[in-house]
Amino acid sequence: MTAFRRLGGYVLRYRRDFLLGLGCVVVTTGVALVAPMVLRYAIDDLTRGVTRAKLFQYGSLLLAIGLIGGVFRFLMRRILIGASRHIEYDMRNDFYAHLETLPLAYFQSHRTGDLMSRATNDLNAVRMMIGPSIMYSANTLLVFVVALAIMLSIDVRLTLLSLIPLPFVSISVKFFGSAIHRRFEQIQAQLSEVSAVAQESLSGVRVVRAYGQEAAELERFRRSNEEYVARNRRLIALQGFFFPSMAFFLGLGALVVLWAGSGEVIRGRITIGQFVAFNAYLTMLSWPMIAFGWVTNMLQRGMASWKRMLEVLDTPPAIADAETARVPAHGIRGDIEFRDLVFSYDGRLVLDHVSARIEAGQTAALVGPTGSGKSTLISLLARLHDPPPGSVFIDGIDVRDMPLAVLRGAIGLVPQEPFLFSDTVADNVAFGLDATVGAERAGGAGENRMRRIVDAAAIARLDKDVADFPNGYGTMVGERGITLSGGQKQRTAIARAVVIEPSILILDDALSAVDTYTEEEILSRLRAVMRQRTAIIVSHRISTVRDADVIFVLDEGRIVERGTHEELIRRGGLYAELHKKQLLEEELAAS
Repeated sequence: MTAFRRLGGYVLRYRRDFLLGLGCVVVTTGVALVAPMVLRYAIDDLTRGVTRAKLFQYGSLLLAIGLIGGVFRFLMRRILIGASRHIEYDMRNDFYAHLETLPLAYFQSHRTGDLMSRATNDLNAVRMMIGPSIMYSANTLLVFVVALAIMLSIDVRLTLLSLIPLPFVSISVKFFGSAIHRRFEQIQAQLSEVSAVAQESLSGVRVVRAYGQEAAELERFRRSNEEYVARNRRLIALQGFFFPSMAFFLGLGALVVLWAGSGEVIRGRITIGQFVAFNAYLTMLSWPMIAFGWVTNMLQRGMASWKRMLEVLDTPPAIADAETARVPAHGIRGDIEFRDLVFSYDGRLVLDHVSARIEAGQTAALVGPTGSGKSTLISLLARLHDPPPGSVFIDGIDVRDMPLAVLRGAIGLVPQEPFLFSDTVADNVAFGLDATVGAERAGGAGENRMRRIVDAAAIARLDKDVADFPNGYGTMVGERGITLSGGQKQRTAIARAVVIEPSILILDDALSAVDTYTEEEILSRLRAVMRQRTAIIVSHRISTVRDADVIFVLDEGRIVERGTHEELIRRGGLYAELHKKQLLEEELAAS
């Protein structure tokens, strides 16, 4: 019932359309039901004498009935199916908006292909349930009730004989309907698997080709696709029995009517016109029985798909604005503090009583072995994961008490693995800007946007590469930036973070894919930017962090050392060991 109530909320938004559409259903059905009555009187009248006036009169009536029925049938379909398309639009927006609120952990545990299948194939099945199934259900009910009443008025005995097969049709629908529901759920689950396999293979096309696994991936997709086809065939086989079984029982009823009705005509109890009209109504009655099965099938499919969508929609956002969230009175300056921070992933301790202070305007560095908790620490600062209450502060305010839009709007984050969209270089750099398409094209606003893009690209040392691109900043970078090198992608991500002029700039191992010469050039350009804001640099390279105001050395989730480069070298601890190791590696590489 909860699923129906949730669905009803969308339908009620367009109740006027549905009421108007159902009104058109009534007119369409009413006109269709008048046609056999006209045919009845025409046949009975013409048996008494055929004249041109009678032919013209009845012909005109049937033509008018056809025209009126056609117009209202068009309006019926346009209004009701149009309303279902509007609901589909709303649902897709709500589904996507909800996905945007879910934490990173959710996407790490759910395959992208499965989520895409729910947002497309399942949503289409729900639309079919809301639009066409409502339309045909109303049409079916009206035809069944009115046609049955007219048939009873013509001949009660003949009508009762024609209804003998109907219980068997109902039994058939009940039996096959539940089986169709189960098999459709299996089909949708397998379609999600097919989508996931295709999405993974296409996203990782470089790795697939690098390891020569094209044939293996084709075979994996073939097996998944083969199972999808097999499950569809099982459903088709079920439907292949379903519809013929209904047609058989309905045909049996028509045979009984032909046998008994012809006797009634011979005995003069009903006229030929009545007999013809009765058969026309019986034929019309067969459609509701078939449509009932078809609508049942759509309802079963739609509810199965809606429940799959609700599994996502009912997942509560793990990270959201608190009721007491407040915007800092004077904006965010960038004073950062971690107070006795303890954090775990799935029961595994990642950060163990971490305490640190980074003053506004300082450049801080985080170094340490892989898995020491560096990336986790900065993800908690931006609330990509939610820190425990009272453990992470900016300007003295708990980050959990800041609106997410304000918090993240003040942070420019360059992740370890930069993600680029299938768009131009300029639009990837300007991703965080608030400029709209209209502003982009409107004189000064567009010029200012482009100037900021060019300046940010120059700071990230992307400008030299862009100069060699065929269309400059208008060059398309391809899916996930596939046309760019690793270093170019990192520099584009750095420009994207710089262009928004954040209060806090975070570089999470953002220079790992560039050579040391390019790294030094980028850092020299970034220094002017970092002097004006709080900066956090996460890196394995000592050369990247040596000029930081303060360096925090993490090991096994704890801060084991802190100080400047010179201070840490003199102490001879873990930082000094890392420095010696990297110097040795550089000497070996040079030799």
